[in-house]
Amino acid sequence: MGAEARRLGHIEANWVNMENIAPVMARSAVAAEDANYCLHFGFDVSAIKQAINEGRGGSGISQQVAKNLFLWHQRSYLRKGLEAGFTVLIETLWTKRRILEVYLNIAEFDEGVFGVGAAAQHYFGVDADRLTPLQAARLAAILPNPKARSASAPSTYVRKRTGAIRSGAATIAADGRAECFESG
Repeated sequence: MGAEARRLGHIEANWVNMENIAPVMARSAVAAEDANYCLHFGFDVSAIKQAINEGRGGSGISQQVAKNLFLWHQRSYLRKGLEAGFTVLIETLWTKRRILEVYLNIAEFDEGVFGVGAAAQHYFGVDADRLTPLQAARLAAILPNPKARSASAPSTYVRKRTGAIRSGAATIAADGRAECFESG
């Protein structure tokens, strides 16, 4: 956030406590980024293996928090090693609910727009607790590449991803995979 504020001259950021974020937003983020979030200790090994085989990033939510909160963005083995260490640390010290709250508040949703509170206002003119399932899925769909994707003017890809995320969010609510962050 600091680097973007220096580069742009300003950023939009609005911290929102988890109880003031629509539950469907949390479920949408998990469905989009780490469907087994409640079932692992920071590393979804099968998802990481699949990502490597497909030549894409495979960091789960806890790993992304570690990277975005404590580290730099250039890829290197050193940074990846530190990311793993910080991931274990935050998984040990914070609840899954807290990790997801931090993730939703530090994720960049557009150039200089950080956190779900600022994103909800920026794209839809609503507070984070008023996000609809469609709006929440659209915000989740633009991650992890919000500078090339828009939640308010979605491309065909974002629309298709939105549908998959809405379905995934409903599934993890129904099968109990949201329990670790929806309870207290």
